[in-house]
Amino acid sequence: MKKALVTGASGGIGKEVAKRLAAEGYLLTLVARNEEKLGSLQESLGRDHHHILPLDLTNQEDIIYLSNHLVSNKYDLFINNAGNGTYGRFVDIPLENQIETMTLNMEALVALSYAFLKHAKSGDALINIASILAHSSLPGGAVYAATKSFVANFSESLWYEFKNKGIFVAGFNPGAADSDFHSNAGSQTSAFPKFVVSSVQQVTDELINAISKRSKPRIVQGLKNRLMLFGFRFLSRKAAVKIMGKISPGMSHS
Repeated sequence: MKKALVTGASGGIGKEVAKRLAAEGYLLTLVARNEEKLGSLQESLGRDHHHILPLDLTNQEDIIYLSNHLVSNKYDLFINNAGNGTYGRFVDIPLENQIETMTLNMEALVALSYAFLKHAKSGDALINIASILAHSSLPGGAVYAATKSFVANFSESLWYEFKNKGIFVAGFNPGAADSDFHSNAGSQTSAFPKFVVSSVQQVTDELINAISKRSKPRIVQGLKNRLMLFGFRFLSRKAAVKIMGKISPGMSHS
């Protein structure tokens, strides 16, 4: 039976992906900070078949612990989903919060990717969750958008390095989803124009399909998001950044 590890599994995309993988017969290890939410998910999926690891991946000791776990335990699939961000103007957000975002979104992701790929075999897969913002700037979310650009480019390079070994690596780039990410980041999904928002189920559908197809290293979720990025090609960079600033929940538009 196949085994998968999912970080950031206590809510949003991570939780929905865990449900779908469990339904497909995967034995899961679920990682997140919130032990209570993880325990509840474990109960709903079947405590006897799935495991939880309550860890804070902004903490160096927990990053090392999970890296060692990935070295010692064989997984067929690793969903590197844990991430955070804060909406607001750069100098209005405490610097320590932004450094924490960089630690989780980049440092932890790289360390865990390394641990998984060091012992990966043909047929295994690593999916790093980036964002449509990997392809754009976001005034009012500058550090978050920058970290996701890192994830997308990092994952593409790994795809090439491992493709001839039969190991699939991809960066999955969802658009705005109706998850708890936005409330945790200091806003609400309703702050975005409705036409750019996808349901968590829609995002998960495309992620599961990408895992099945294993066709390309950079997946942009949602036709509307792909069309928006296509349209940006005909704009100057300055014009594109202005548009993102206008719709950003992190900017004051009063």
